[in-house]
Amino acid sequence: MNISKVLIITLLLLTGLVNAQNEIVGKWKTIDDNTGEPRSIVEIYKKGNKLFGRIDRILKESDRKQLCKECEGDDYNQPIEGMVIIKDLQKDGDEYEDGTIMDPENGKVYRCKIWIEENDPNTLNVRGYIAFLFRTQKWVKA
Repeated sequence: MNISKVLIITLLLLTGLVNAQNEIVGKWKTIDDNTGEPRSIVEIYKKGNKLFGRIDRILKESDRKQLCKECEGDDYNQPIEGMVIIKDLQKDGDEYEDGTIMDPENGKVYRCKIWIEENDPNTLNVRGYIAFLFRTQKWVKA
């Protein structure tokens, strides 16, 4: 095999590895637990070695100007659209964990981990938990 073929194969393999690592990074559609309707678009992004998630867009136009009345600290009374709700997730195998997620409806902050659904790369599992109690939402690639 000549050197150019080896180089091309190596580049293709490396590109695949980078894409696999970054498949969580991007925009995800959140789904309302009660109605099953899409609620917002959250952008997952990397900052240093950690992942964060920001509400990029609230889909219901009448809710776009909502302020976070239940939030604490710097988030109190700030617009929910544009707010960073996922913070400090660190990679651990195929998951990102040891960070937090904040529910802007009640201002509560939960420990968080996220991972791509094993057989569906267009589904992101987002789990918020306290001790052994947890709730997992499924977000869809936007």
